[in-house]
Order: sequence, then structure tokens, then C-alpha cells
Amino acid sequence: MSTSRARGAVVVGVDATPGARLALAWAADEAALRRLPLHVVLAVDVPGLEESSAELTSLWTSWGPAVRTVYATVLEEARDFAVGRHPGLTVLAELADGSPADVLRARAPGSAMVVIGSRHRGIVRDLFSREAVGQPLVTHAPCPVVVVREPELVSHAPPQVVVGVDGSAVSMEAVRFAFEEAAFREARVIAVSAWQPPHLRDLALEDAQDEARRVLAESTAGWQEKYPQVELRHAVIRGHPVRVLSDAAQWAVLLVAGSRGLGGFSGLLLGSVSQGLMHHAPCPVVIVPHPAGNGTP
Repeated sequence: MSTSRARGAVVVGVDATPGARLALAWAADEAALRRLPLHVVLAVDVPGLEESSAELTSLWTSWGPAVRTVYATVLEEARDFAVGRHPGLTVLAELADGSPADVLRARAPGSAMVVIGSRHRGIVRDLFSREAVGQPLVTHAPCPVVVVREPELVSHAPPQVVVGVDGSAVSMEAVRFAFEEAAFREARVIAVSAWQPPHLRDLALEDAQDEARRVLAESTAGWQEKYPQVELRHAVIRGHPVRVLSDAAQWAVLLVAGSRGLGGFSGLLLGSVSQGLMHHAPCPVVIVPHPAGNGTP
């Protein structure tokens, strides 16, 4: 079992839950697709140990090695699963001290993406639970974060990658990621602009819809020239972005959104939209961070 790091790797957080196994399978497939190493990480988290009593510290000293042995077994099984799924895939396995959110966030810089599963606990528990991983990662990770709630469902030929567009810089980065991913998967891109204008007359509604179409066209301009093999379709739909994007991704292999943005989403920070998508999307969700100097073709 290696504990070294590889820049550009697909990082995946694992544990013994079914959701983690789904995430591991997705991450292994993605690493193989992109010909990148897979970095499997299992966090050993001891709640409150740094502020614990002498009694708790003594207790951990006694049974901590046994816990680590169990965790190491889970990690080795995860590594074997990934290698068995993709023989020849470079897989690094690491047992790390700390909370899952902190451990994965520390490994995000320089990584291609960080992949996590979902425990289906609901948005309130995931936002405020100590064990919450998704939101802290999405907020702070400098690379895309993938939340695998459900396995991929492929019922279209070609497969579909749905991306939310609102004209912001971060949604432009989401478009870039969507085209890149679609090229790897031989998929089409469905670019979706959700608009929800408040208290407007019919004429203003038409203007708002035209503006959404303009933003969508400008945001995707140039990407088909860079990826001529990728088919692009536009969809301008009135409604709340979480519902619109979740519905549009009903049969998609992937849903891509920016971590934070403004614009066509009626003044809603896309951060709140990304939270909703992590809990309601019917397929794996990629949350792309704000660009750091790249984005336009």
C-alpha cells in the first residue's frame, strides 16, 4: 500500500459505506478514462481527540491500533476493487489522520478532481453535521468536486453531459469541463440556462428569455470549434435552477455546475444551487470551482 501522492490524480474518499463504493467505482472509471492515477484516501477521524480528557486519550491509545487495522483492511479492499475493475490502473492508497473534509481538502490542490459518495442523509444533516464532507469541499477545494449520489444511467446514444450556464465566470469554467468530459465520453453537451424573473409583465418575460438565450449562446461560443466531435444542444427553461437542472439531467451521465455564480439564476448565488444539486440530482454531479486564469477556448 503506497502513501505517496501523484499530481493530477483523481482523488476519491472511501469508507465502508455503500455510497463510498459507488464513488470509488466512478472515480476508478474516470481515472481510467482520463489515463490518470487514482488516489484512494480513507480518513481516520477521532471526534474531539484534540480536546479530549486523559481518559479518552488513554482509551484511544488502547484500541486505536485495532481501529487502524480495520481501516487499513477497508482501504486495501478498496484498492483491490479499483485494480480489479481496471487492471493496469495506477492506484495509490492512503490512510490519513483527520476529518474526511479536512483530509480531502488538503489533497485537492494539484489533483484533477476529488470524488465523494453520498450517505443520503438529507440536505440539513449534510450541511450541519460534523461529518459533512461535500459542502466544505465545494466551498474550499481548488479543483472540481464530484458527488456520486447515484450510479450513471445511460439510456441515450450518445450519452449526455448537462451543464448549467448563467454567464458568470465560474459557469464558463463549468462549460469548459463539460466539453472536456463529453469529449472523453463521446457524449453530447446539453447546455441549460434556467431563468426565473420575478414580477415581470409578459413583454419583460420575453426580454428575459431572449437574454437567457443570448447568455447561453455567448457562454458556449467557441467550444464546438475546439471540440468539433462534441454535439451541443441549448435549452432555455423557466424555473428554479435546482429543479430545472435536475430534470434536465434525468438521463444524463453527468451534471456539471459552477460552485458559485450570479446572473441568469435570478440573483441566486449558484452556491445555493450547487448545494441543492448535490442532494437532488439524479446522476453524479461535478461542482467546478472559480477559474484561476483559464476558461475561454
